Amino acid sequence: MSELMEIVPVIQPDGVDPTAIAKSLAKQASDLGRKVAAEVSKVVVGANHVTEQLLIAMIASGHVLLEGVPGVAKTTLSKVFAKLLGCQYQRIQFTPDLLPSDVTGTSIYDRNKNDFILRQGPIFTQVLLADEINRAPAKTQAALLEAMQEYQVTVDGQTLMLPRPFLVLATQNPIEQEGVYRLPEAQLDRFLLRIEMGYPGYDHEVDLLKLHGKPPVDVSTLFDPTLILSLQNRLTSVFGRDTLYHYIVQIAEATREHPDVALGASPRAALSLMRCARARAVLRGNHYFTHADVQAVAMGVLGHRIILRPEAEIEGREVSDVVKDVLAEVKVLETA
Repeated sequence: MSELMEIVPVIQPDGVDPTAIAKSLAKQASDLGRKVAAEVSKVVVGANHVTEQLLIAMIASGHVLLEGVPGVAKTTLSKVFAKLLGCQYQRIQFTPDLLPSDVTGTSIYDRNKNDFILRQGPIFTQVLLADEINRAPAKTQAALLEAMQEYQVTVDGQTLMLPRPFLVLATQNPIEQEGVYRLPEAQLDRFLLRIEMGYPGYDHEVDLLKLHGKPPVDVSTLFDPTLILSLQNRLTSVFGRDTLYHYIVQIAEATREHPDVALGASPRAALSLMRCARARAVLRGNHYFTHADVQAVAMGVLGHRIILRPEAEIEGREVSDVVKDVLAEVKVLETA
């Protein structure tokens, strides 16, 4: 892929007010957020909270792991969201016999050219739906690691850049244990957010039946690659007080020191917490982020990065309990 596809850092000319950039971003993002929610509701009902988190991940240049039991519209929502983004889209159905080359591609012999040529795999896209990612063995899952972190793929010793933006939407069933492979910690850490999709409420399920009793409705494309890159590049202009940086680090440290935790949040988790808090703020129409934004995204950012001690698991403790403990323990700072 051409190096022109890489994100070029935004250079602000002298005299440009970062606050004005952030305000412009907040207005644009909040307007788009409302439109996205309206479009998604045409196909999936009761998914406003999940849709907001998908938008947060998109603006914050991160990948998403969607968890939920079968039949709660994980794949449907992912496909609808990909359509809204207006980007190149590929779907991979992960299975136990899927090979790494089925994801990244492989070199094949071309008789006409008398040489080997690279046949690119489905990972060379902008939005990749990795459906039931935990059904593939660890070696195949690892094929995504370099792509998700470095935005590049190495095939037969040749390194190729992926098109930008690049977003992985992965789904998995956390309940089923037969024929699945647990995602390793290194793989989980590459996901900016883990989003849990539960059963819809009673009223939403009634609305779902009514919705699917009508002819299918197509959704409108609201984004394009240029717009997405523009939103991502302006995210750093969102203001945050120094006390917020102290607050985020204290949260990360508190997870490491919690008695129920074997492995706490890494510095990368702290960075992810800041990026997601900024993205949530602009989706709410604010040009600055607050403690409330940090708290709102904490579970999605930290929930899959914290590993409990075996003793705590035996006692019935869950990661969500630890995150709640930490948020209750760390005081909201007024001054640094």
